Amino acid sequence: MICETRVVTRRIARLAAILIVLMVLGALAGAQAKSPAAKPPKTPPRPKLVVLLVVDQMRADYVDKFRGQWTGGLKRLVEEGAWFRDAAYPYAATETCAGHATISTGTLPATHGMISNEWFDRELQETVTCTDDSKVKNLGYAGAGVTGGNSASKMLVPALADELKFQTGSGTSVVTFSLKARAAITMGGRLGDAVTWFDADVGAWTTSSAYPVAAFVEEFTKAHPAAGDYGKTWAPMLPASAYLYDATATGAVPPAGLGAAFPHPLRGNPDSTGPDPVFYCQWETSPYADTYLTRIAETAVDKLELGARAGTDFLAVSYSSVDYVGHAFGLRSWEIQDVLARLDHDLAELFAHLDKKVGRGNYVVALSADHGVVPIPEDIQKSGMDAGWLNVESVKERIEKSLEPFNYAKPAVAKVGARAAYFTPGTYDKLKNDPAALRAVLEAIRSVPGVAHVYRAEELEDRPSTQSPMLKAEAASFLKARSGDLLIVPKPYWPWDSSTPTSPRQYGTTHGTPNYYDQRVPVLLMGFGVQPGEYFQAITPTDIAPTLAVLCGITLAPRDGRVLGEALKNSSARPVTPRPARAAPPKQP
Repeated sequence: MICETRVVTRRIARLAAILIVLMVLGALAGAQAKSPAAKPPKTPPRPKLVVLLVVDQMRADYVDKFRGQWTGGLKRLVEEGAWFRDAAYPYAATETCAGHATISTGTLPATHGMISNEWFDRELQETVTCTDDSKVKNLGYAGAGVTGGNSASKMLVPALADELKFQTGSGTSVVTFSLKARAAITMGGRLGDAVTWFDADVGAWTTSSAYPVAAFVEEFTKAHPAAGDYGKTWAPMLPASAYLYDATATGAVPPAGLGAAFPHPLRGNPDSTGPDPVFYCQWETSPYADTYLTRIAETAVDKLELGARAGTDFLAVSYSSVDYVGHAFGLRSWEIQDVLARLDHDLAELFAHLDKKVGRGNYVVALSADHGVVPIPEDIQKSGMDAGWLNVESVKERIEKSLEPFNYAKPAVAKVGARAAYFTPGTYDKLKNDPAALRAVLEAIRSVPGVAHVYRAEELEDRPSTQSPMLKAEAASFLKARSGDLLIVPKPYWPWDSSTPTSPRQYGTTHGTPNYYDQRVPVLLMGFGVQPGEYFQAITPTDIAPTLAVLCGITLAPRDGRVLGEALKNSSARPVTPRPARAAPPKQP
């Protein structure tokens, strides 16, 4: 009887357990039936538009010196953006092509291959520019006849714009503008939709057969030719008391007809009755060219609906006039201060336009420069400092003379340019096995006034580990197939002079050395995903492309830079609804 009771009890317990399990399963099924269907994952947020701005030859200290006078776009970048106070190029080739390619790719010249504006091609035995391409043909807008051919064929890695277009699909538009082919092309890469520059020889906006012909550029340049600024006069915008330096800059070499001091009439040759090549040179060396670039960029936003579609578009503008003004008048001039004050107005107008069309916070802006500039030697000599001009022809002459006792065939030197000496075929190989002759050549170069260092090509290969910042900078600019046999570094404040002894120098000052005044530039980020503030970490412009890439959710191929994560907001950043734009500043006179 007791056993039977135990059996019944166990059966009842099993039934109760089964009922409990069934009830739990039923409850879970009911809960699942009541819960809404799982939503597909959200697309990660991306900026609607990437805006890359390069101010050619803008020294970093211009921000510190002049920002108190800025009221527009430059002021907004400093106050609303992330301002990197210690940004500098880590390489020696501080020139336009190298700088724009570095910003565009996130790599150094030794990686992207654009080692200089030009170099000596050993196979062709002639100097080539960084964008020369005999396989394409330049095309002038508005019916203009232009010559030559330019493309990004010599750039060894993709630009950020290339990766953006390739990785995100055909909905992405890539648009770039500059007065210079080497700036517009290196920013636009190989896949640009509207890559446009200015040919001052004929006064024409230009692209090449490597890129599509943009209908809106054709329409705009027909309706608003650069010749429309003929006859204008560039006069100071600020009160005379606002300018920091003498009204006439010491050592200035302005373009023909522009004059050594304000006002600067834009009227070409004295006997001209209309626009001529001299006028177009004057126009490029004035703020009117920057204003034109701003207006055509705004037109691109409108006509192509940049930032108004599902993907991320890319707009880049390189403002070249600061470079032309700096070369002519130097950094201690009313002109450089004034052209930046006017650019501040232009950028205010551009940002107001983007606020209205794309939405404040829906686009990200990166502004930097391709290089700095050295003070005019004649100006800095007044302070008693060691300064002067390192003459290219003197270097060539002393090399040839040093080899006379060794019976080398003349000429031994194929080309000497800023930074490098190239020998005729077979000569440098012979020198490497002739220690006495090589020593004589190196000593001859070091004897030229203004020379600080000479490096042999083999010292720079494979980016050697070194404690010398100068050697490291030269190595970062070195590409064996394109760089010289000997690399020459000037002393501080001794820029290169490429003029012949019988002709006057065509510029007031220049750049292109591993000295810090040529390397240090501003880096400012603003807008989508950016945490405003001042940042004092040491960075380089190679960091710009990786940072923009991570905001856009794409991956670069190689990269020498890093993501500036300290200036980025967390992943919860979202595009915002457009709000009314700020009122644009008054039009420039």
